[in-house]
Amino acid sequence: MNRREFLQFLTAGYMAGLVKPLHGSTRVNYNIKPFGNLRLIHLTDTHAQLDPMYFREPNYNLGVGKNKNMPPHLVGKKLLDYYSINSDLIKYAYTHLNFNEHAKVFGKFGGYAYLKTIVDILKDAANNNSLLLDGGDTWQGSGLSLLENGKDMVEASNILGVDVMTGHWEFTYGEKIFLDNLRNFNGDFVAQNISLTEEAIFDGMEPIDESNHFQKPYVIKKINNLRVAVIGQAFPYTPIANPKRFVPNLTFGIRDAELQGLIDKIKQNDNPSLIILLSHNGVDVDKKMASKVSGIDIILGGHTHDVLPKPIIISNRNSKTLVINSGCNGKFISMLDLNVKESAFEYKYKLLPILSNHINPSIKMNKFISNIKKPHLSHLNEIIGKSSLDLYRRGNFNGSFDNLICDSMSNILDSEICLSPGFRWGPTLLANENITMADIYNHTAITYPNVYRREMSGEMIKNILEDVADNIFNPDPYYQQGGDMVRTTGLSYEITPRNSINNRIKNVRTNNGKLLISNKNYVVSGWASVNSEETGRPIWDVTKEYLSNIKYYDLNQVRQPKILKENDNFGIET
Repeated sequence: MNRREFLQFLTAGYMAGLVKPLHGSTRVNYNIKPFGNLRLIHLTDTHAQLDPMYFREPNYNLGVGKNKNMPPHLVGKKLLDYYSINSDLIKYAYTHLNFNEHAKVFGKFGGYAYLKTIVDILKDAANNNSLLLDGGDTWQGSGLSLLENGKDMVEASNILGVDVMTGHWEFTYGEKIFLDNLRNFNGDFVAQNISLTEEAIFDGMEPIDESNHFQKPYVIKKINNLRVAVIGQAFPYTPIANPKRFVPNLTFGIRDAELQGLIDKIKQNDNPSLIILLSHNGVDVDKKMASKVSGIDIILGGHTHDVLPKPIIISNRNSKTLVINSGCNGKFISMLDLNVKESAFEYKYKLLPILSNHINPSIKMNKFISNIKKPHLSHLNEIIGKSSLDLYRRGNFNGSFDNLICDSMSNILDSEICLSPGFRWGPTLLANENITMADIYNHTAITYPNVYRREMSGEMIKNILEDVADNIFNPDPYYQQGGDMVRTTGLSYEITPRNSINNRIKNVRTNNGKLLISNKNYVVSGWASVNSEETGRPIWDVTKEYLSNIKYYDLNQVRQPKILKENDNFGIET
């Protein structure tokens, strides 16, 4: 979005009465005249955030290999310069720059009552010649959803009017609860890359088709005389990034060869006007997939929570593909208007920030949210403490909320070193605001939350750091299996992301400044173990106890590793 487009956006919104002036600026216009014959509306990775929230974008998002210095690995001023953006409002939405200051001016983002209002405006403007597509990570991420097993988000999605979705964290409730939720979902769930295991079929589970798919691989939606094929691509590494025990009867994977075969079959049998991949791969994987698989017109992606102000266009030998990602937590909606012709399409795209403080919420959605929350309010609204810094998570390395979680384990479990998973989800809390139990859940609400305390050798700790670093910084996106770098306390290290496996981490030292000794054992605490079922307390109880004891979390700065040989990388913004 350039400056002229942005000013046109704001002026139109002001004239339409949909946005209001504040401190000399105006707000975003959502009443956009349709272009063409089809409107696609996309959101992803809302992580069960029914209420408006703050979300600070990362100041570390490193790209490696072909993706170094390329979208989505641009942050801060580098991102603004790349897309020629100079508005404070869009700077606030797209970057971490002056976040606290801008948050106090522009307010919160998202919230399903506000998303509902905007979705309805966009649909009505297009005479309902539209599809609302959800990229997944919708039914998990809050204390309410944990307590409700995702049922709250299923109904919220129904009220919102989601037509098609795919998934990832939805599966961490387990297969039975997932299927129960699916039966109550009014839209279509699609995933071409999930199949039943041979054992499951032998035990009597029935696949959806002859290819042993667990759910429909795709659907055809007939809209305005168009036949729109929507293929699902669930997160390929669900049984690796999350416990396999939750999905014992399912197999996942990239499966780009199978995807190519499916596209060829759809073209032969279904006469599609348009082929969309609704993906939870992550942007870099989507870019590679678009370069390998021909016939995909549009990839609407999720998983990495990246903000892409404009589509990325990927060409391969036979076709061009638009790759789009819509941020997370309900902070944005993507609107893609298409004029689909016989063998091509024209498009206009907007990534719309959802500025909830200046949108009239949906009465129906508000009523639903109020009712579903009511039995849990006293627990979720309990005030636990405050913090001296904004508390956030998103970024390749430690976030301030991760520091709070690690410090909680180190103190309550009396450990020398703490390791915490690099989850991307979790809203931001402004400094000196009350931290409630709901806020703690927003960063910890998983179905395998138990903490552990055990001895690990220095060699094992170093290997963990190396393995996670390779997962994030492997130059082949197909080997990047989700999440950001493991968060740590009790040690420091240097990292060279562009190096090969087992050569990225060095100079690992404990808090006393001494080098980590390979054959020495250290007391380590952690949580969210993927490979074993832990029996310790849930992490939210440990964090609550620590914060209740100190009342005020006084953090001077976020602890980060030293990053080597990346001084020219657009993905770093200090």
